[in-house]
Amino acid sequence: MQIRKTLKYRLYSNRRNRILVQQIDIAGIIWNHITALQRRYYRMYGGYINKYRMMKHIAKLRNGKRSEWKLLGSQAVQQIVERHDAAYQRFFDWMKTKEGRRVSPPRFRKVKKYPSFTLKQAGWKYLGGNRIRIGKMNYKFALSRPIEGKIKTVTIKRDNAGRLFVCFSVIQEIEPSETSTNKIGGFDFGLKTFLTDDEGCTYQSPQVYRCALHEIARLNKSLARKQYGSGNWKKTKRRLALVHSHLANKRRDSHFKLANRLLDEYDVLCFEALNIEGMKRLWGRKVSDLGFSEFMSILEAKARQRGKQIIKIGRFDPSSQTCSVCRHRQSITLSERIFACTSCGSVMDRDHNAARNIRSWGINSGLESVRRSETAAL
Repeated sequence: MQIRKTLKYRLYSNRRNRILVQQIDIAGIIWNHITALQRRYYRMYGGYINKYRMMKHIAKLRNGKRSEWKLLGSQAVQQIVERHDAAYQRFFDWMKTKEGRRVSPPRFRKVKKYPSFTLKQAGWKYLGGNRIRIGKMNYKFALSRPIEGKIKTVTIKRDNAGRLFVCFSVIQEIEPSETSTNKIGGFDFGLKTFLTDDEGCTYQSPQVYRCALHEIARLNKSLARKQYGSGNWKKTKRRLALVHSHLANKRRDSHFKLANRLLDEYDVLCFEALNIEGMKRLWGRKVSDLGFSEFMSILEAKARQRGKQIIKIGRFDPSSQTCSVCRHRQSITLSERIFACTSCGSVMDRDHNAARNIRSWGINSGLESVRRSETAAL
């Protein structure tokens, strides 16, 4: 079984890194140039410039008025055009149906905040160990784990703190997991408790942002007192960006550990589809701190690698208002943490009750999808 993975490593600080920074800035300039050109073309002619015509235009500029763009490799420039075109195609697809989350066309981006550029076959060479050649320069990176698999692309990435990373996109051959637990689990997300399963077990979130609120407030206050653009302002801004990066890494690490723990225990996992944007409007930063969407993305990727199944029930299914014992439905407010059925008299935690319903409905929806596929095959 082949899987595509991205391995990320921190580049060592060096004076020659400024060349990579210049290349990232050029990538941002090219992105903004393409965005402006597409908007101008639409205003004048009501049309769209396809990516092949755009590549010819950029190549002509690189050989003429914009010769400084040659510092960035031709394949990296082509990848920027392809990524810009893919963003427009997603926007066009959404405009046809107007279904799902709104998709906007590509926008202008600050050059100093543009994140990365990607090299495909040319412009780089892996020299073994922790050394890589990009263009005519050799660079070293922190080899935190071995590079396994066939390297397909190399991306140079810049974070908000100005640190540089090299990302290898590799194809790995893995053996599908043959261990099976034959267990199906239902899970309910919550604000009090991150996750509750159908057996009543709870999984807590570290809530890293909440724990660092004092430090973030102190740095924001210090940044507001500095003169904009001064040396101390830049130092404080970088320190604040490092704090946010550290918190994001801690949250992501906890999500990976929990995902692996659940996949070790269950073969099929049932969840409820969430309206994250609506939850953010109601509960704000706490929803962002818990990171439900990031956790589900990690869990689904790990499940595909290990041959496990993720089932989602509809977001409007009344899992919290339905008794998991007798299926009686009754209204319950968000402040009520205990579900007491007025029909059969069963009493249990509301998240535990919802998790049991999610497991039951998830199994039924999974069986229905299997029946539909069998009917289509016949």
